[in-house]
Amino acid sequence: MPAGIAQLLSLAPEGPGSQAPLGALHPRVGAPSTSIDPNPCAAATFSAPSLLGANFISLEASLVTNFSGPVPAEWRFSQPAVEIHNASFCNITVSYTHPGHSDVVDVETWLPSKDWNGRLQAVGGGGWRAGRMLLSYTTMAGAIADGYATVTTDSGLGDAMGPNSWALVSPGNSNLYALQDLGSQTLYDEAIIAKHLIENYYGREPSYSYWNGCSQGGRQGAALAQRYPSVYDGIIAAAPAINWAGVLINTMWPRVYMDVTEQYPHPCELQQLTALAVSACDGLDGVKDGLIADTNACKSIFDPHAYVGSEFPCPLTGKSAKISATAAAVANAMWTGPFTAEGEPTYLYGLEMGTDLVFGAQTSCTEDGKCTGVPNAAVTVLLAYFIGKDPAITTTKISFKELERAYHSFRQQYDAYLGTDDPDLSSFRNAGGKMITFHGLADPTIPPNNTLNYYKDVLNHQDDAQDFYRYFPVPGLGHCWGGPGGGQPIALFDQLRSWVENGTAPESSPVTITKPDNTHERQIICPFPKKAVYNKTTAGDPAGWSCAV
Repeated sequence: MPAGIAQLLSLAPEGPGSQAPLGALHPRVGAPSTSIDPNPCAAATFSAPSLLGANFISLEASLVTNFSGPVPAEWRFSQPAVEIHNASFCNITVSYTHPGHSDVVDVETWLPSKDWNGRLQAVGGGGWRAGRMLLSYTTMAGAIADGYATVTTDSGLGDAMGPNSWALVSPGNSNLYALQDLGSQTLYDEAIIAKHLIENYYGREPSYSYWNGCSQGGRQGAALAQRYPSVYDGIIAAAPAINWAGVLINTMWPRVYMDVTEQYPHPCELQQLTALAVSACDGLDGVKDGLIADTNACKSIFDPHAYVGSEFPCPLTGKSAKISATAAAVANAMWTGPFTAEGEPTYLYGLEMGTDLVFGAQTSCTEDGKCTGVPNAAVTVLLAYFIGKDPAITTTKISFKELERAYHSFRQQYDAYLGTDDPDLSSFRNAGGKMITFHGLADPTIPPNNTLNYYKDVLNHQDDAQDFYRYFPVPGLGHCWGGPGGGQPIALFDQLRSWVENGTAPESSPVTITKPDNTHERQIICPFPKKAVYNKTTAGDPAGWSCAV
């Protein structure tokens, strides 16, 4: 375990999700329940598992004691905040290689020294990292607090934040083994290794095994269900980057659009257009709470161009400003999503109205309000390390036609490793697996319709998909957490457990939203295609909500 991990935990975000008092709504089922007498936490206790295609290099084991610290709900994704008090666990790090691949993969497993609940909760990564990072360590700490054995892997990529150091073995040659490791292979290895170490330590394998991840971790969860359907009984695959090529293009699209059209709006204008959209669409679901729940209906009624010339106070400058045609065009392009050079319908998805537009459309503005673009480093990474495969490429600009071509080229070359959008989950179903996906409708990074489209494909492929896989859209939630007020779905992991272990499928899930006046209100989210409908006049009573088509 990295030094100072307890100190690192204190850096995790705080927000309304960590304060939501939902215990009375959904009792926890993850608390420690089993007294155990494990074997010694020493390297001699553990043996190398039988893993075809892997050679084990080393194993280190050390006992961690008096481990304390807060774990916020946001970095647990689907579980409530928890405080760790004097926890003890055995920390085992296994290093191995796939002969011929020139890789070294590190898998880190934490095993509670007492009060193990008999279960494994593996955690995912974020961005280009598979795990063994602050995000995954924080999620693991929460798992330890609830009595789970837990595990993370670096997929052989070490602590690299991006792909620049490993994407190429040499100019012109992709590191396909690294992509294979990141995409799926090491995720299977991780599960086999963790279960073997658990058996070494406790004398038995886990009764149930779960995966918990968001973004990259969500994609990893989907990959496990698609490619290794029997290694986990239950999977949380939140805001998954399942169409990796599409996710990359979407993240760079706003600045590509601005560079090509030479339109650079002031952040205040984009913020004002978002506020106007929320004002126009907040009540479409019958409830005024500062959130847009019916995002599709909002796109059909709100036109940013209708507000060009309207005046508003800009809090960033302290002066009044007006909505420009530039701002309306950029906002509309972000809501519409990438389109072709000929202006044909989008081949990907746009963001939903109510989402923070400034995050993706960053500009640099002078005091007199003149704005210019910010270099789009994501374009450089895409072209230099995946399309052109030449680190000497330094361009930060790309045309619409080049962007579309890059999207198709990336899919052709790398979907076999990173695509993760196979709708055939029949093997996962047949293995008895259950999966839950949630996605914030105010996600500024991965468009929610990317997930919705995949889920619809799954439903079309398997008529009984809702018997083992459910998707929960979350109004107002950002990327995995945060956003303009959406509630963190902190009951979903325990509901997944109940589904796996008791057969109780989640028909709704409680959330606590934050309204514009900073008051909290308890609501529910519903599995698609159902939507939350308010039936009572008692504000803040979750019993007044129900799910209906």
